[in-house]
Amino acid sequence: MIDTGHHGCGQAGDAYATTSVASGLVARATIAHEGGFPPMETDPMPQATLIDGKAIAAALRAQIATEIAGIKAASGLVPGLHVVLVGDDPASRVYVASKEKLAVEVGMNSVAHRLPAETTQAELLAKLAELNADNAVDGILVQLPLPKHLDTAAVIDAIDPAKDVDGLHPLNAGRLAGGKVDPEHLLVPCTPLGSMLLLKSVLPALAGLEAVVIGRSELVGRPVAQLLLQADCTVTIAHSRTKDLAAVVRRADIVVAALGRPGYVRGDWIKPGATVIDVGINRLPDGKLTGDVAFAEAVEVAGAITPVPGGVGPMTIACLLRNTLTAFKARRG
Repeated sequence: MIDTGHHGCGQAGDAYATTSVASGLVARATIAHEGGFPPMETDPMPQATLIDGKAIAAALRAQIATEIAGIKAASGLVPGLHVVLVGDDPASRVYVASKEKLAVEVGMNSVAHRLPAETTQAELLAKLAELNADNAVDGILVQLPLPKHLDTAAVIDAIDPAKDVDGLHPLNAGRLAGGKVDPEHLLVPCTPLGSMLLLKSVLPALAGLEAVVIGRSELVGRPVAQLLLQADCTVTIAHSRTKDLAAVVRRADIVVAALGRPGYVRGDWIKPGATVIDVGINRLPDGKLTGDVAFAEAVEVAGAITPVPGGVGPMTIACLLRNTLTAFKARRG
């Protein structure tokens, strides 16, 4: 897996079926009446359902842990996740430590390979070749960003596609784009997969819905659009240069915001009752985290919405673990 640390990574059993475990784990928020005369005929209009990514991620991790325990009892084997960290970027160290901790908690063998910042391209590729050849390694994750002197694309290409738990290798990306592989057996980028699980927790039937994905990155925008297509949605990929972006977004039943601009998507862009998945994680000057959607505005209009933090973020590592289990089962039959 290649992981940015911001969106961090396909499925322990059917990823879409997984949502049946988590579908009830959402929090309901309501607007308090703020004085004046009480409503004549109805209760105050409820705010959007808050999609609890922390709870849904915990349910997915618990499901993965149960499956791994069964595999270990039957065979003595457990999935092996190996993380490669080049350099000493403080944020990357934190992300890697979190991944290690959660992998161990679900019963995986987790190993971190910490390489110095001056590691050469040849040395890094040699390490990946070593991990590719090691049968005890089921998933490989390379923490991004890499030092500037390293070629990220070449690193992605060097990972064995069967162990590419970020789903970014050209072979895995092509399989997803082709739409001819059962998602249960496909290594899918973690944040798009997590976004789909969150959607399914509040929208069990996606077929026929209109979805707008704002953002066209290889990490999130393009793969989540492919997953929505596989779920029989009508999909538009929009971006910051889309003409009359607000009008495009207003027609959507599903909005996935993944463009990396804090508060860019305004509340009056949202179709009443739409489901909003906010992938953005932006740190403001005061240190607070915020998403790409103006949450306080959108929560008054949407039917369901992910908060930031606590929405998509927790799902990313949970889906990395799911991908590692998928790779383990595919490799070992």
